[in-house]
Amino acid sequence: MTSWKCTNCGYVMKAEKPPEKCPSCKATCEFVDNTCYTPECSDKGVDDRIK
Repeated sequence: MTSWKCTNCGYVMKAEKPPEKCPSCKATCEFVDNTCYTPECSDKGVDDRIK
């Protein structure tokens, strides 16, 4: 499953696709895929370098 991060408040969630509105800040936000695709972050499952 993909990990998504809200560009407005930083809320992180796992879902097939990002929601229309952020469950945390309740705004219509852009979500970025912050799923880990490299060995350096595979233990956490998310890439903290993505802001």
